[in-house]
Amino acid sequence: MFRASTVDLIADRIREAILDGTLPPGAPLGEAEMAQQLGVSRGPLREGMQRLVQEGLLTTVRRRGLGVATMTHADVADVYLMRASIERAASRQILRSDQRHVKQTVKLLTAELRKMGRATAKGAARQLADGDLSFHRTLVDAAGSRRLSRAIRTLLVETRLCIFSIHDSLEVRADLAEKHELLVNALADRDEPRLAALLDAHMADAVEWLTGTRQDNEFETFAAPTPSSPQPLDPLDIPDGL
Repeated sequence: MFRASTVDLIADRIREAILDGTLPPGAPLGEAEMAQQLGVSRGPLREGMQRLVQEGLLTTVRRRGLGVATMTHADVADVYLMRASIERAASRQILRSDQRHVKQTVKLLTAELRKMGRATAKGAARQLADGDLSFHRTLVDAAGSRRLSRAIRTLLVETRLCIFSIHDSLEVRADLAEKHELLVNALADRDEPRLAALLDAHMADAVEWLTGTRQDNEFETFAAPTPSSPQPLDPLDIPDGL
């Protein structure tokens, strides 16, 4: 059984903090301060942070060491281009599996869709945004490819960074659930061309919304405030022997 190392735990904690907005775009990350907050030594912290640099989530901040990446409009387009490729590949794998696996995947995605519907009814921005990421993670994981799953996890954190960078808050469109229902229906019908076209349109639509390049860019949205400065991280619970 895989056992996470201290470096894994550190990277996961920082990644989660970026995902939920605790560490906002552009936030400088002081090595000594973070080591104290997490209760770890600076060696493994440095290694964990370098791992996130390789993933593109952290970057060098001039004269201030490392900081959380800030996404530009070009980054937004690039993230969604990569997501479209990953999710189309995952969808092909699912559709070429047996009918039982397709039905199970539809069942899992429908459960995620229901959560998104409940969040929409409540106007709960964070729940809806989390449901969106969970839906796409579930779709890719169903392909059974470790590499596709690993890639989508980083891309989904970058997706959240795109939203934080453009809107300075967690803002989501109110029509997310109905857009995702179209994807589930195409998968249930085993219609690969329709599903691929819908995925491409889904990603292009998100880029146009985030970058403001669409003419009719007026959508109902929900928003949840996020910190404008980095917040303290809780200490890690390091298992004995690590």
